[in-house]
Amino acid sequence: MADQLPKSEPGAEAADIPLLRIEAVVKRFGSFRAVDGVSLDIRAGEFFALLGPSGCGKTTLLRMLAGFETPDEGRILLEGRDIARALPHQRPINMMFQNYALFPHLTVRDNIAFGLKRAGMGRADIDARVAEMIALVKLDGLEQRKPDQLSGGQKQRVALARSLARRPRMLLLDEPLAALDKKLRESTQLELMELQRRLGMTFIIVTHDQEEAMTVAGRIGVMDAGRLDQVATPRELYEAPSSRWIAEFVGDVNLFDGQVESRERGRLTISTRDAGMIVVAEPDRPITKTVVSVAIRPEKVKLSRRGPAPDAVASQAINRLEGVVTDVSYLGGLTTYKVKLDSGLILRSSMANTARIDIDAYSLSQRVVAWFTPDDCVVLEQ
Repeated sequence: MADQLPKSEPGAEAADIPLLRIEAVVKRFGSFRAVDGVSLDIRAGEFFALLGPSGCGKTTLLRMLAGFETPDEGRILLEGRDIARALPHQRPINMMFQNYALFPHLTVRDNIAFGLKRAGMGRADIDARVAEMIALVKLDGLEQRKPDQLSGGQKQRVALARSLARRPRMLLLDEPLAALDKKLRESTQLELMELQRRLGMTFIIVTHDQEEAMTVAGRIGVMDAGRLDQVATPRELYEAPSSRWIAEFVGDVNLFDGQVESRERGRLTISTRDAGMIVVAEPDRPITKTVVSVAIRPEKVKLSRRGPAPDAVASQAINRLEGVVTDVSYLGGLTTYKVKLDSGLILRSSMANTARIDIDAYSLSQRVVAWFTPDDCVVLEQ
């Protein structure tokens, strides 16, 4: 199939070219820009996630990679060749759809073999490839069943096997686990990761589930309103969001709006309405504005009855706030607290349950001290 694609650009060095390069791609539906100038490089063998809320453009971008939509502007380069206007069957790319799109009248075996027959593969080769796929996704013994005789997880495996049967260079997954229950979804995530590692294939998954994206992907691209806002590893995305919007979208976060009052020895002092003066570590990226937001993840906020130990206060500028516990949620490994500060703002804290019976737990209406260090804070320009 690859020989039907346009030729590589003259002088292009394969070693310097990512497997997939998306260059300033735009897709309009009437006057609405579903994808608005997206540029992105994806490496061979990478598990990449496109994450964002409904309507952000992530599925439209995936459909352009698959060939079901054509960009109005920009290029899509696969190994240096522009495939933006190539038909779906001309691309060494397969897509697994959210609803699986299985043929109800065909058996598991025939569903997996369908694309191989369309490609003109010989019967013996088809039999061998189908057997390989059945073993790969652990569907042994189910070959003669039809989709209505399968569970949701089994249907998902059939769709995955069919997508992999033609050995594409890249597999696109559109919300592939959305129909599964929580327990099955978590186990399937791990199986997808193991499968991707074994095959060494490039997977691109579209999801609105932050936890799913951070579990399976080595890098994540966060989209909003047709634009790609940040591309980073899960840890970088969570610990160093590039904007207030991403800080709020990825995980829980406490936010304080304020103004930079002073800079001294790698520390910024920020005056906030709801928490007074907060001392934060100066970020690596220079702060050019005086109006900023301070983001603190709930697990970085410690609670105690009297505040941090004196030696901790002496070692660095501990930020200390007082309030009353208004909500307690026990989640097994964690307990989450909501603390109403004296200013009226609700502060969230998550604390690990390290003992079977936690004598350090806090109760409703209890007065506590919430504290965090300058290094726990992220400064975001508004």
